[in-house]
Amino acid sequence: MILAAAVLVAVYLWVMNLPAFGSEPKGRRLQRIKQSGLYKNKRFQNINHTPSIAEGYSTIKVTYDFMLGKKHPLLKPLKDIPSVHTDLRNIQKNQDVFIWLGHSSYYLQTDGVSFLVDPVLSLYGSPFKYFNKAFKGSDVFTPEDIPDLDYLVITHDHFDHLDYPTVKAVKDRTGMAVVPLGVGAHLEKWGYSEENLIEEEWGAKVLLKNDLKITFTPARHFSGRKIKQNNTLWTSYVLETPTKKIFLGGDSGYDSHFKNIGEQFGPFDYAVLENGQYDEAWRYIHALPEDVIQAASDLKAEHIIPVHSSKFALALHPWNEPLQKITGLGKEKGLSILTPMIGEVVNMNQSHHSFREWWEA
Repeated sequence: MILAAAVLVAVYLWVMNLPAFGSEPKGRRLQRIKQSGLYKNKRFQNINHTPSIAEGYSTIKVTYDFMLGKKHPLLKPLKDIPSVHTDLRNIQKNQDVFIWLGHSSYYLQTDGVSFLVDPVLSLYGSPFKYFNKAFKGSDVFTPEDIPDLDYLVITHDHFDHLDYPTVKAVKDRTGMAVVPLGVGAHLEKWGYSEENLIEEEWGAKVLLKNDLKITFTPARHFSGRKIKQNNTLWTSYVLETPTKKIFLGGDSGYDSHFKNIGEQFGPFDYAVLENGQYDEAWRYIHALPEDVIQAASDLKAEHIIPVHSSKFALALHPWNEPLQKITGLGKEKGLSILTPMIGEVVNMNQSHHSFREWWEA
């Protein structure tokens, strides 16, 4: 019995030290975290109380349903996801474009500056090649497709947003990495230098190239790549350029921060918002489609780009339900919901956009 326990501990320690799990904050970074007003009781906190499981649900029941419960027949698509393999390396610097790469990954270029946000270009949205495999057709982009970057932007350190193989592969093509407080520990372990990190907490404003400015703003979520959670911060961003304002949402449940951000920084030309991999039991940490609509209204967004769907089955809803619901609700409210295919170019200087309902094919 003692030998078996020792073997399990040894295996656990070995796994947790694999490069994909990154590194916990320590030294000067940990001291900086401890001085943050967002860090209390040895963990980062949301603005308001945020239970991981909503009232009326039990952790045991939710876990059982997710692991062993009956799955919807359309949990995964029956055919390949429609996509377009745009040549990112040949996009001219004077073009202002948004290109969704699947899930929450996207390439953004505006005012001559390029951004790669939450890139997960591996075949698996996990640290292991055993589960969370990408849907066929959603995996058309690889790290080799990424051009030289001005900025790599990370919203939080979950595996479906911070992918070790991708981030490692683009390191030598990345000018600077923008990350929330604590997440820099992972990137430094993977070869990024401290001088190439812009690592801040909510409220920080940073001047970027070409007179662009990025502000770290709140989100309602959590973090962690190991058993210990919330030892790094999660964030959303406000990107202000000489020509437009863009909200980069990251993962978040609905809360008062959307209205506060809208009042302080809005209106926005574009809001990139999480819409997918949700459940009523997780509504405090993952927005439901109706929450996305309310968040967009709070932000005063002219155009909404829903992401966080169509690549991995991380929840129990049909794979195409998020896009069905968000477009239906958007039509009811008269909102501009942009739904490009993976790889389809969105011209951010256009006022009118039209995309087909490719998820119904």
